[in-house]
Amino acid sequence: MNRFPLWKYLSVAGTVVLALLYTLPNFFGESPAVQVSSAKATVRVDTALLGRIENALNKANIAPTGTLLDPNSVRVRLADPDTQLKAKDEISRALNPDPSNPTYVVALNLLSSSPSWLTAIHALPMYLGLDLRGGVHFLLQVDMQAAITKKLESLTGDLRSQLRDKGIRHGGVTRESQTVRVRFRDAETRAKGRVVIQNAVADLNIEERQDGESFMLVATLKLEAVKRTQEYALKQNITTLHNRINELGVAEPVIQQQGADRVVVQLPGVQDTAKAKDILGRTASLEVRMVDEEKMTPDSLAAAARGEVPFGTEFYIERNGQPIIVKKQVILTGDRLTDAQPGFDNQTQEPAVHLTLDAPGARIFRDVTRESVGKRMAILLIEKGKGEVITAPVIRGEIGGGRVQISGRMTTTEANDTALLLRAGSLAAPMEIVEERTVGPSLGRENIDKGFNATLWGFLAIVAFMTVYYMMFGLISSAALGVNLLFLIALLSLLQATLTLPGIAAIALALGMAIDANVLINERIREEIRGGATPQAAISAGYERAFGTILDSNITTLIAGVSLLIFGTGPIRGFAVVHCLGIMTSMFSAVTVSRAIVNLVYGHRKRVARLSIGDTAWK
Repeated sequence: MNRFPLWKYLSVAGTVVLALLYTLPNFFGESPAVQVSSAKATVRVDTALLGRIENALNKANIAPTGTLLDPNSVRVRLADPDTQLKAKDEISRALNPDPSNPTYVVALNLLSSSPSWLTAIHALPMYLGLDLRGGVHFLLQVDMQAAITKKLESLTGDLRSQLRDKGIRHGGVTRESQTVRVRFRDAETRAKGRVVIQNAVADLNIEERQDGESFMLVATLKLEAVKRTQEYALKQNITTLHNRINELGVAEPVIQQQGADRVVVQLPGVQDTAKAKDILGRTASLEVRMVDEEKMTPDSLAAAARGEVPFGTEFYIERNGQPIIVKKQVILTGDRLTDAQPGFDNQTQEPAVHLTLDAPGARIFRDVTRESVGKRMAILLIEKGKGEVITAPVIRGEIGGGRVQISGRMTTTEANDTALLLRAGSLAAPMEIVEERTVGPSLGRENIDKGFNATLWGFLAIVAFMTVYYMMFGLISSAALGVNLLFLIALLSLLQATLTLPGIAAIALALGMAIDANVLINERIREEIRGGATPQAAISAGYERAFGTILDSNITTLIAGVSLLIFGTGPIRGFAVVHCLGIMTSMFSAVTVSRAIVNLVYGHRKRVARLSIGDTAWK
């Protein structure tokens, strides 16, 4: 009646052992570290970089406690915060001889101190939120007016291309303030132009005006288009920030919208505010320009190298080391990209990046290549306001279809990095940091200690009450409660959930709620004994008849938790995750684990004269 088959005992024991293993990494804490990542799309993170870092530390007599190389960064674990700061300075000097143009981002970070054998079985600690781990918090304001201006600039180029394709002569297409103005010589041409513009662009309100002898069309964005542009700018900025921060390996960043035009960014574990700002600003965009063939003479190149750059041009050094002068006029930007994927050149089999342009971009690229056969086109990657010529091929013929390939002395890793940067894109609108906070690791440790102590004393108080009131069954219930806590921490670690202060509060609440199930079972057993049942029959009936009540109460509580999870944000959502997991683990521990322990204590006895369960302790 009160015996489990052997496989059931082994299953429960195995589950407890696994939970213990996946809980252990959380007790080893974190150690200070220095994280080194690439500051440029064309710079690789590899074993050679790891060697340079180790040499720099050896020269400074700094002994790291461990190093970790992954595709995006090198992380060096150190003994204490003072050594961490010293190591950061030494690594920065070794890798970035020119601080104004850094090649690598060197930032302070924290790494788990759990042993390698736990990491090998993917037993990892929970991520800790900003309030527990420390880190940086930013509130950024998106410049919505700049987003509208950028949209109008894009439309200006589209209208110019549309009128040229239809053969309609005009006196210029310009953006003035928040309007696009198109000038014509006569009213008849203006009417034709209006039809073309209305058919091509549905987002514009168009008015006819006359300025002296000039006939004009004045276009403004419709209200719904303005709203759509602003929403797109905000979403694009959030996506871009996600891509950049995730690439750098910051653990569980929080990037979310706040209000209509603000973005909250929290980077747990990052203590260097300056480097965090650098991470946020690292976005890359593509520009296509023409090489100024007339200025590509030895004398002009020599003068440009000395800083005497011809008007309307810029001087660069190609990847092959050759100097090049390109025009400032931008033919095409990365805004026209719909996709960027790494691959290989079909002819040379060299690594390359394959780009896909949208319809207007494909049309512009087709027209430019058709009109510039035999000339060189420079493709630049603009990152943090600085440009680099990736390749400058000669145009052999018209390129249509919106499929473009860029290559040129590029490794496979560089092709992957460049494609990633271009997919991440540039910010759709500028952002300004309106609030910044740094939460130190010491404050985070203080919060952890307070939360741990609150949970510990709450658990001990429950154990004391249950032991006094229910005696042996109270001890069994307390053991099941401890297993429930073990399951909850293990699940949070296994899911790599982020624990915050509200999450700790949810753990403490879960303990108080989990014991309810054991109280119901124990009281039901008492009632069965009072009703004349034998001890063995009372145990069996107590668990079976209390199960329905336990299930109903937990389902209603779970519904409330799921509602918080769906509709809540930020700390509320973190609370809801722990709350829902706690309900599910409490069901298993209260019903299955406690029953297994009771069966081990009483199930092997043929006759039980007495149950140690409080004031109704025997039959």
